[in-house]
Amino acid sequence: MRQQTCNMKKFLSVFVLALALGISASAQELRNSSYSFIGKIESDGTVRNGSYSMTGKIESDGTVRDKSYSMIGKIESDGTIRNKSYSMIGKVEKDGTVRNSSYSMIGKIEDDGTVRDASYSMIGKASGMPKTWAAAAFFFFDFE
Repeated sequence: MRQQTCNMKKFLSVFVLALALGISASAQELRNSSYSFIGKIESDGTVRNGSYSMTGKIESDGTVRDKSYSMIGKIESDGTIRNKSYSMIGKVEKDGTVRNSSYSMIGKIEDDGTVRDASYSMIGKASGMPKTWAAAAFFFFDFE
């Protein structure tokens, strides 16, 4: 009983801290245009599919890895996204505009996490994560 009380206190402490930081239970979720859950990118960068299987990782230095832990790309601090050959494949601007390697606009990640394509149609939702991570998942890397 004492162990359960201790664990409950730890859980409540983490929950209160998350609330204080503005992190909700739905943070880091990826949803399609029908709002169906399709995966998540956890706060440590672990990418999971809708079945919660690990399908990739975005490391703290921006290195993007697949489920075999092979490097498949890099997200730079200025929003530039590169493939495994280090060629630029896209960029996420500060306002959330997503551009391809030719600098054509291919989408937008809005402040509320709404993901739109070049026609401004909603294609998904990516809440609780950096816009670059959302762009990586929706436009540049196939985390499967």
